[in-house]
Amino acid sequence: MTFTGVLQRLGRDFSKGLAWAVQYAIPVERLVALLFPAAGPAAKTVADATMLIQNAVIAVEQKYAAAGVQSGTGAQKLAEVVTLSGQAVNTLLAQAGVEPNSAYVSNLISAVVAILNAQSMPAAPATSAAAAPTA
Repeated sequence: MTFTGVLQRLGRDFSKGLAWAVQYAIPVERLVALLFPAAGPAAKTVADATMLIQNAVIAVEQKYAAAGVQSGTGAQKLAEVVTLSGQAVNTLLAQAGVEPNSAYVSNLISAVVAILNAQSMPAAPATSAAAAPTA
């Protein structure tokens, strides 16, 4: 099941779904190693920026999943993630010696989305034996 597919299921209960999605999000340290291999001394600052992006992506994806409008909304979701995290990400990256611009930040957001989409999600928890399956 894809990351967005899981979020669609979880979208019915936003607070529980967000907590679950964050639990299975890629650890920020792994994202930093993939996105910023040469940023050794500023890794904490870069990790903070990456975590902001990842959390914003998860929140926005879940919002759209809850509304049932996942397809064809990539541009709107990107704009919302930029609104939620863009200024703070720009500031953190500048502190780390990275000179961000809007295209660079948009590419980072797209990379985080791609990594989350490629991540294999665990199977849904088993239901009680007494519970009848629903169609």
